[in-house]
Amino acid sequence: MEIIDISRDILKTPVYPGDPEGYVDNIKSIRAGDSCNLNAIYTCLHTATHVDAPLHFIDGATANEGMPLDLFIGECRVVETPPGPITGAFAEENFPWSGCERLLIKGNGFSHLMESSAYYIADSDIKLIGTDSQTIGIHGQNENVHKALLSAEIPIIEGLDLANVEPGTYFLMAQPLKVQGLEAAPLRAVLVKEHIFWSGSR
Repeated sequence: MEIIDISRDILKTPVYPGDPEGYVDNIKSIRAGDSCNLNAIYTCLHTATHVDAPLHFIDGATANEGMPLDLFIGECRVVETPPGPITGAFAEENFPWSGCERLLIKGNGFSHLMESSAYYIADSDIKLIGTDSQTIGIHGQNENVHKALLSAEIPIIEGLDLANVEPGTYFLMAQPLKVQGLEAAPLRAVLVKEHIFWSGSR
């Protein structure tokens, strides 16, 4: 069994344009004579690998704690796409629709959904979408892409690190941090290759 870390470092990943930079506040230090090391971290919720909840673009919609955890744990498909806009026609022809509930898009940070592909996904059986780009939608349509997916209660994982992941089927574990009432949360995402799990029942 191989475990692949597909998360980015919160403090080393460039932030989305306009978002605040993260930093560490060193509260106590053993080297400074304190009894322990103690740090606090400040970060925008949309930095590095994170999930957008429906509340991100839809006022009054589902927040972090309302997203079912089983959406973030289970079999997923990784699909590689060329850089540039992902049209509805491309999605229809190249995305795995049959039996796919979790889809991760590997576009080397340069593939983005257009409205047409977002609506196609929203009407499918997909329950979770992820991307290695900083944001899921193409410039000029990003808000509508988010709204199309989030209004269908499809959480969006952004900022994945899929550089060392081949297209194929994996087991995904990507639980968000439990931060009540907010529109996004950091997460630690891993893929398990050649997975076999036992329930313990006989």
